[in-house]
Amino acid sequence: MTNYPLLGMTLSELQQLVRDKGMPVFTAKQIATWLYDKKVKSIDEMTNLSIKNREQLKKDYYVGYNGPSSCVKSIDGTIKYLYDIAENQSVESVYIPDQDRATLCISSQVGCKMNCKFCMTGKQGFSANLTSNQILNQIYSLPERDKLTNIVMMGMGEPLDNLDEVLKALEILTSSYGNGWSPKRITLSTVGLRKGLQRFIESSDCHLAISLHSPFTSQRAALMPAEKGMPFTEMFELLKKYDFSKQRRLSFEYIVFNNVNDSLIHAKELVKILKGLDCRVNLIRFHAIPNVDLDGASMEKMVEFRDYLTSHGVFTTIRSSRGEDIFAACGMLSTMNKKDKQ
Repeated sequence: MTNYPLLGMTLSELQQLVRDKGMPVFTAKQIATWLYDKKVKSIDEMTNLSIKNREQLKKDYYVGYNGPSSCVKSIDGTIKYLYDIAENQSVESVYIPDQDRATLCISSQVGCKMNCKFCMTGKQGFSANLTSNQILNQIYSLPERDKLTNIVMMGMGEPLDNLDEVLKALEILTSSYGNGWSPKRITLSTVGLRKGLQRFIESSDCHLAISLHSPFTSQRAALMPAEKGMPFTEMFELLKKYDFSKQRRLSFEYIVFNNVNDSLIHAKELVKILKGLDCRVNLIRFHAIPNVDLDGASMEKMVEFRDYLTSHGVFTTIRSSRGEDIFAACGMLSTMNKKDKQ
């Protein structure tokens, strides 16, 4: 008989579960408290449930923790964790400590369908969507979980391509019955898929980061095939319908490639196309990956690019690079050859 994990179930799903089991409805809230507040690892630890109800639960369910199978630590303190999902399937997440902040970059898929030219996850191809349990497990089974201040869904996979499970995980993280985190502590990163972008904006208050990488349609399409599915011009028209001027932040990720998208022409066009959007731009250094004919721009060029955007009213930062020596930096996550790397 197949048993199912409780971790990753929303309160409404737990309420349906206890009804099906003939338990009082309030039992669902008790279970949620044990899972998401007290973070127990076994049903037997849920001591305010009757022994009969605990035994009933154990027939079909278990808590659902699955610790990392291995980890590797960078010279800068970044730690990359490997989680086994199924036979020959695994994902990576990255823990990034930084003074009084500690950020966890989590995955939503095994591999990715988007096939961005500069991303190792895309080169791996797509294997599976993660369940809400497998998404949240990267947080709950993290050895440093109690130190976390922020979560970014920027690991392996395209979150909007697995939106049902992603939204369940976000609900649990931000709801009063779950972690009770402010949505301001969570950022979802996406290429901008037509089928999911509007739904995410209207269903969640978490920050939104969109991979842009070029202000020119044809060039972005060459770097990111997803541009053909939802052109950024169409995406911008959608984004302008929403208010990002208050607590929720809209940002654009821009990897700066040497002699590709780092010219003054690109900077001027960025200023032009972002007009009317309350947003910021994060410039990211490119981390070389095998068999890709792209090079990162120099820091001097990135500073010039940032200063031009800032001086023309676009708030722009240069994101610090972390974990490159262990293939944990932006665009470097892949479990294609996990046994060789971990």
